[in-house]
Amino acid sequence: MSDNKTVPHAIKTRVSELLGVRYPIIQGGMQWVGFAEMAAAVSNAGAFGVLTGLSQPTPEALAKEISRCRDMTDQPFGVNMTVFPTITPPPYSEYIDAIIEGGIKVVETAGPKSSEHWGKLKSAGIKIVHKCVAVRHALSAERAGVDAISIDGFECAGHPGEEDVPGLVLIPIAAKKLKIPVIASGGIGDGRGMAAAFVLGAEGINMGTRFEVTQEAPIHHAIKEALVAGSERDTKLIFRTMKNTARVFRNAVSEETVAIENRPGGAQFEDIRHLVAGARGKAALTSGDADDGIITAGMVIGLIDDIPTCEVLIQRMVGECQAQLKGALATLV
Repeated sequence: MSDNKTVPHAIKTRVSELLGVRYPIIQGGMQWVGFAEMAAAVSNAGAFGVLTGLSQPTPEALAKEISRCRDMTDQPFGVNMTVFPTITPPPYSEYIDAIIEGGIKVVETAGPKSSEHWGKLKSAGIKIVHKCVAVRHALSAERAGVDAISIDGFECAGHPGEEDVPGLVLIPIAAKKLKIPVIASGGIGDGRGMAAAFVLGAEGINMGTRFEVTQEAPIHHAIKEALVAGSERDTKLIFRTMKNTARVFRNAVSEETVAIENRPGGAQFEDIRHLVAGARGKAALTSGDADDGIITAGMVIGLIDDIPTCEVLIQRMVGECQAQLKGALATLV
């Protein structure tokens, strides 16, 4: 049950209509977090839950997770597919087939190679929300036919790119230059940030870290508590020297990673592989040891001070957003 006495009224934008949801809030794809429990909880609360495709070891496992999520919610949800060039890439095309066969209507894509799969998705009638960190990339994606852009500011968790443009600048530029809807991503964790995103020209928001710190997020409670205790200064940029920057939680592993990167003569990926291995990060999320692996987190942890249910979080945010916009209008006009 929500701690609000009344449910905030729906927010209608091109993004909410595209997604078929009450509130234009997307739970971004999060590795080792975007499972059915997470996505279903968000969708049941009126927003848009997202399964992380590559958190599943095989396309067959993804098909089962889509089915499992559908058993948990009758509301719309999507799948994230991040496609990066690698030496031994997963069978992306087969993952895409599982998404299509699973009846998914909206896919969130990311990565420079995701465009190779857009044609197949579009032919199946699937809408594409593409996440990028630069307006020029967003414009290219718009020309290629994606349906909306999730623009990721420098504050974000995960990969903010190498240009270090924060959302306060990036969002309005994207909104000005793009014709398709813009979804603000990075640094948003409450209704004030949501209101600001709308004022800057976005028609929806995307949150990862804030949903990571909810009761339904399928990670150890101790990890959530560590993120609540963190401030806006408790993230770390790793892989900076390798031009593949990632923002993660400041802990013993990320500190050691950066120290190795910055040693005289530099470092190769092999020098830090044992620290940043995905299996190690997954184990930390499961065990609850916040210093035992890489934990993805954005600067928004400085705004997080509780661990609510997804329903409470979403209703609180929407109510606060609407109140902030009304208050600002009353004060300034």
